[in-house]
Parts: sequence; C-alpha cells; structure tokens
Amino acid sequence: MNQCTLLDQILAGQGYSAAHPTVADPKRSCRADKSFSDGGTRLGLDVVISLQDGQKYTDDIANPQQARSGKITGRPFIEQRDPLGVPGGCQIGMAVGSNARALVIVSTGTDSDAACKTTEEVASSLEPKLPKN
Repeated sequence: MNQCTLLDQILAGQGYSAAHPTVADPKRSCRADKSFSDGGTRLGLDVVISLQDGQKYTDDIANPQQARSGKITGRPFIEQRDPLGVPGGCQIGMAVGSNARALVIVSTGTDSDAACKTTEEVASSLEPKLPKN
C-alpha cells in the first residue's frame, strides 16, 4: 500500500498537487497541497497521509483532554485539534491492526474548524482502503 497513491486517489479532481513524500518522513508519509484565494487573500491547504507500523493510534496524543475519539465505519480513531499547538491544524489517527496506524493531518494555517472538516472527509475516504482490523 503506497500512501502517495492513496492520497492521489482520495484527492483526485479537487485541485491538489500530486502527492509527494514528506521531508520529515519520506518512507511513511506523503503530502499534497493547494492554494486558493478567499476575498483576495491567498490561502493554502496541506493534506498529509502517514502509514506507520509499530505505533498505535493512541500514541502521541499531545493534549488528551481536548482529543476526541470515535469510529469511522467501525474503525477506532482519535482526532486532535491543533496537534502542534498552533491554530489551523487537525489530525486523525486511525487504528490499523493492533500495532499500526494511519494518520491524516490537515493544515490550513488559520482555520482549525476547516482543517478538522477536511481531515474527517479525507479519513472517511481513506478508511475503506485500509486493511481491516
């Protein structure tokens, strides 16, 4: 399973760049982005998918009191708003088996609500493509 191929499939026709490996984790993570204008202001949207063996979806929760858990089509997830402590971001970590996870990370740079909405949409599209738990 290639995360760049998955990301391209999920974002097809939505105006994003072709997915490419991230600088920080090129073997496990891919990102795509797009720019757009909102009332004359140039904005950007970055989407990252990371497929990580050896890490549980419950690992590395920056602020457990603000995290939200749930299920997407029966698959457990944890959503973190502004996971790096900076507004404009959102992350969903989904369980993939007992010791792997899929992360979807979205950054808008300013709008955490929009980032979480996009994160939820991408995670919902990614979930059926992942191996069953």
